[in-house]
Amino acid sequence: MSSADPEQNLSPAELADREREETERKAREAAEQAQLPYNWTQTIRDVDVTAPIPANIKGRDMEVTLTKSKIRVAIKGQEPIIEGDFPHPILVDESSWTLETTTKPPGKEVNVHLDKVNKVEWWPHVVTSAPKIDVTKITPENSSLSDLDGETRAMVEKMMYDQRQKEMGGPTSGEQKKMDLLKQFQEQHPEMDFSNAKMG
Repeated sequence: MSSADPEQNLSPAELADREREETERKAREAAEQAQLPYNWTQTIRDVDVTAPIPANIKGRDMEVTLTKSKIRVAIKGQEPIIEGDFPHPILVDESSWTLETTTKPPGKEVNVHLDKVNKVEWWPHVVTSAPKIDVTKITPENSSLSDLDGETRAMVEKMMYDQRQKEMGGPTSGEQKKMDLLKQFQEQHPEMDFSNAKMG
């Protein structure tokens, strides 16, 4: 491990601080997301939004507009449940919405399925006006990796590797490459002093 790695030099107190900050960030993020009038989940390929609505609402009472860059979901005559610009474009023809009956609690919910144009990008939020989540903390489900084509899979695996390295305080693949190149250069030029070399 190179001395260019800042996390290796943290004291137990600094590591505890960092852990506390991470716990606080997660709690803050969860609280912000809980305030939204809808829930949402995503995979690397798509986003699903669900929102509870009154049991007496029918499909014709809903106003749902999906374009490549915007969404609007509302019950006619009421404030929208969700409205705004997507952070990234969707494939409109592959996206859809349904109205479903729920048992717990009894009622209905509107489900919106959004198909991402870019299949290697995590969304920080559904609409740009909503609070963001930290996409660097997302751990993709491994089962779907096998569904991806070779090039995409390699890119996702590299992103996952880099993310794990970052969490453990290790270098990302790009930083590792830089460090290897620097080491190689140092070996070729022993007369030069690299003790203050900064990575990044």
